[in-house]
Amino acid sequence: MLAPLEDSLAAQQPLATLASEELKAHLVRQRAAYESLRQQGVKVSLARGKPSLEQLALSDGLLTALAPGDTFAADGTDCRNYLGNPYGLPEARALLAPLLGVPPAQVLVDNNASLALMHDAIAYAMLHGTGGGAKPWAAQAAAEGPIAFICPSPGYDRHFLLCETFGIRMLPVAMTGQGPDMDAVERLAADPSVKGIWCIPKYSNPTGETYGPETVRRLAGMKTGAADFRIFWDNAYAVHHLSDRPDQLDDLLAAATRAGNPDRPLLFASTSKITFAGAGLSAFGASPGNLRWFAGWAGKRSIGPDKLNQLRHVRFLKDMAGIERLMAAHRDLMRPKFAAVDAALARLLGRGGVAAWTKPNGGYFVSLDVMDGCAKRVVALAKALGLELVEAGQTFPGGLDPRDRNIRLAPTFAPVADVARATEAMALCVLLAAGETVLAGRGAA
Repeated sequence: MLAPLEDSLAAQQPLATLASEELKAHLVRQRAAYESLRQQGVKVSLARGKPSLEQLALSDGLLTALAPGDTFAADGTDCRNYLGNPYGLPEARALLAPLLGVPPAQVLVDNNASLALMHDAIAYAMLHGTGGGAKPWAAQAAAEGPIAFICPSPGYDRHFLLCETFGIRMLPVAMTGQGPDMDAVERLAADPSVKGIWCIPKYSNPTGETYGPETVRRLAGMKTGAADFRIFWDNAYAVHHLSDRPDQLDDLLAAATRAGNPDRPLLFASTSKITFAGAGLSAFGASPGNLRWFAGWAGKRSIGPDKLNQLRHVRFLKDMAGIERLMAAHRDLMRPKFAAVDAALARLLGRGGVAAWTKPNGGYFVSLDVMDGCAKRVVALAKALGLELVEAGQTFPGGLDPRDRNIRLAPTFAPVADVARATEAMALCVLLAAGETVLAGRGAA
């Protein structure tokens, strides 16, 4: 067990206000502490938002939720056999409908990855169009030039990877604390080549913010240059609260329907961080027309989803009240880890004027902004200690953070003591990188 870093290593006042000789002396102490840590090693990962072993164990009841003979759905379907339609079991659709905020009849339930549903929605739009006589996006791109998606940033790297995979241009837009900068979004959406926007509307990855009512209203009703513009509403953290007072999110589909744009939203969710991350269920919700569009193509790709997994989730979770009870247990395991991150950052960085970080009310991440031009240096220093962090820039399209300042921290997987220790080590790396940058700016490095 490594001893906690001494408080004397923390910046007691903004680094920029220290005289050069004071800052040099401070850096000497920090470098000595860093070298000691390097020799000991800090083998902890804060790189990806994975449930801990204790969180996964909360759902071990799934493993015995079905017994021989208990393989029949409510309508008599034998879940060991082909289902023959892509919509999923009616009881599974009813179970997950509250995650999307739509009636069960407007839900399709599939296998474990909502990311796969998003991939398929883009693929169907590229190859076949979005329905209603719209040309395939690929044909439009071939005739008029590449299509584009608006990408609120920092954001989810897997969304950006899907854009890269399909040759879609990415248009970064800043986050505001209430969602993306809607003035910028509306300007970009007026271009007919812009076909969509990525949104993680509740406890966004990585900033943790929830879209405000005005943001939802403007997304639902804004004028778009493309009639086939789609909002990819990835509500991955809908029930992943970290406090007893969860954020509230307005209903996008209802707002879009009122605004005359019922086909604009495509809604996605999953149980990936509710039950088993690699063996959960995914859900797609949309207007009746969009649901038929998606299911029509999905029915050609597959005979149907894994119905036994759907049935065991129904048996185990039962209903939305069951999901909420389970998520309360998740919250109790996760909350101390987020508190440990905040405490370590506040103790070592709180007075240095070199970093700002989020205190999320839910989700899986803390978003850390360091001094401009320092994120890559911080990650390199951390890696030399053995600390695993997401690559600097990965939260931006193309891996290019224009200010080189954002670092996503994922504290959920490691034990609390390791999270605290790793955050302290990372904070020391932040102070080192910032001190070097300030000195270099003075020509005193």
